[in-house]
Amino acid sequence: MKIARIALGLAGFTLASIILSSLASAQQPRLLVAQKGDASLGIVDPATGKIVAAVPEGGVTGHEVTASPDGKLAYVPVYGNSGVGKPGTDGTNMVVIDIASAKVVGNVDWGHPVRPHMPIFGKDGMLYVTTELDKTVSIIDPKTLKIVGTIPTGQPESHMLALSHDGRHGYTANVGPGTVSVLDIPERKTVAVIPISPNTQRISISPDDRWVFTADQTQPRLAVVDLATNKVALWVPLDGIAYGTAPTLDGKFLLVTIPKNGAVAVVDLNLMKVVRTVTTPADPQEVLMRPGGKTAYVSCVGSHTIAEVDLATWKVTRSIDDGNNSDGIAWAGR
Repeated sequence: MKIARIALGLAGFTLASIILSSLASAQQPRLLVAQKGDASLGIVDPATGKIVAAVPEGGVTGHEVTASPDGKLAYVPVYGNSGVGKPGTDGTNMVVIDIASAKVVGNVDWGHPVRPHMPIFGKDGMLYVTTELDKTVSIIDPKTLKIVGTIPTGQPESHMLALSHDGRHGYTANVGPGTVSVLDIPERKTVAVIPISPNTQRISISPDDRWVFTADQTQPRLAVVDLATNKVALWVPLDGIAYGTAPTLDGKFLLVTIPKNGAVAVVDLNLMKVVRTVTTPADPQEVLMRPGGKTAYVSCVGSHTIAEVDLATWKVTRSIDDGNNSDGIAWAGR
């Protein structure tokens, strides 16, 4: 009887070990990459720096991606085959991909062309997606994959989106008009439109919800918007036309990509000036901070790589091959 109990206990232990091992394997951190040139989502193992899967999105490409808070699902709005404001196909849907199995498991269909672009999870658990052609941000319930509301931006080409950490406000970079729309999330309305320049790109927000940053596409400078007044408070001079930005998690620095220079400018947010430059592979565009705050990833579209930047040494420690013309990047897991 004692031997039988030991055997049963060992069997239970072995089964539990297998289950725990399987769960751990399924929830490994992953770097997600929108492979525009292949109309697929690349799933990268950050430990090895290798693509472990490329999931087709249905023949038309997505430009951006985000992961669910639990790191299990990826959401890819299918934008179309052109750039913002340019002629081409107009996307109508967003695919949902199970990261562990590398399969499409869901779809959101707007039912008409909207060019869905930037997806972000809000503090309320809803998924917010810019829908350019409707001049709105769509609100999607990730549990039901239903569109439960919209927020008008009052501007065309609302391309990129940043959400405040308190969950109350959203900010869209409206490319062609060169403006930023300020959105009241609970009230689902636009409360201000801030003039920036004739053309602007990308947007990010400081961890303390004090500043929003967006890049002038006509001059080498970065707009710093004071969110207390909803006005441009100052301009940070740069060595070239900027594109994507992202603050470090401690709020001390802002990384700014300069595509034509093959570099990332590092702005000290206390001094509001560039204090160093990091050389990257060609055509850096989007910046992503890894949880933990020690590493940044920069998608370098023209060179089909992601640069891994050590934020202690300000050096590129690795270049990860990420697929054809890859752009948007996101982190899944912890």
